[in-house]
Amino acid sequence: MHIAITGTGSYLPLQRIQNNSFNDHLFLDTSGKPISYPNEVIIEKFKAITGIGERRYAENHLNTSDLGSLAAAKAIEDAGIDKETLDYIIFAHNFGDVTHGQSQSDMLPSLATRVKHNLKISNPKCVAYDVLFGCPGWIEGVIQAQAFIKSGMAKKCLVIGAETLSRVIDKHDRDSMIYSDGAGATIIASHADGGELLSNASATYANGEAYHLFFGDSYNKASEDDTRYIKMYGRKIYEFAITHVPNAMKDCLDDSGVHIDDLKKIFIHQANEKMDDAIVKRFYKLYGKDVPVGAMPMNIDTIGNNSVATIPTLFDMVKRGKLKDHSIKKGDVIMFASVGAGMNVNAMTYRY
Repeated sequence: MHIAITGTGSYLPLQRIQNNSFNDHLFLDTSGKPISYPNEVIIEKFKAITGIGERRYAENHLNTSDLGSLAAAKAIEDAGIDKETLDYIIFAHNFGDVTHGQSQSDMLPSLATRVKHNLKISNPKCVAYDVLFGCPGWIEGVIQAQAFIKSGMAKKCLVIGAETLSRVIDKHDRDSMIYSDGAGATIIASHADGGELLSNASATYANGEAYHLFFGDSYNKASEDDTRYIKMYGRKIYEFAITHVPNAMKDCLDDSGVHIDDLKKIFIHQANEKMDDAIVKRFYKLYGKDVPVGAMPMNIDTIGNNSVATIPTLFDMVKRGKLKDHSIKKGDVIMFASVGAGMNVNAMTYRY
């Protein structure tokens, strides 16, 4: 029996926010002074680095747990299982539910518990809990689900990655253009004739790196609002990611016993296009190889960076044939890899 991804589902909000929606924003630097370039130039440079042309924002009446519930229902249907047979619901996120128009994060009860409630699962032995592991949270949740199944503690697990970052961004920070909302979900179960989780690698770097991503004040120093927002040191994150993620990916692939030439796709966290390209190029360079054409699916251009949701939503899109020029077939070996707040990195190889 193999441990496999037996069902997938995703939910991408209907609100599409184009780059030109930011034309009238007052972008400030960290000292609170207006950035000297006109917004058109700021947005043009942003697009060149990140690859983002539009992003999705959640509908006002939906919270992170709602997005997760919608994606989870699709994954359960795709797997063809009875929801009452789930042993665990693992929900990876960063900020909990942040109701539209408000600033307070709500994580009590856990978002996993809210999903269980929304799906009307009555089985008390279905254990629901949250994972806070930054953007790599969905991969880490899958790793935990695999461990539960290997140990005999579970047979079927629902792993969700979701976020509504549009509700924790500082409109005066040009980095706010990166973030978006969405949810992806997967069923992890033992399977006699399906895919197989082959190997994984995880690490946390917190000796000087812990606060590369953090909660901070608005760049508008004149504001009397004490709300805090997601902030990052972009250059430090870039340098960290291209240094540590390729090594984690290599460790993971080497542990799987799969040759680099047999790796078909890399589903990498959709952080920004330039960084992701650099990570994957460095990974292949560790083997003395160039990146094969079509090895790295990307949807960041129209979806944006929705944190924990990027990889499961990207995987679901490719699996369902919804991303142009990308597909996977039975037997293909693929890799998932991510980096995020903590600073955490992880990777996982999988035979589809």
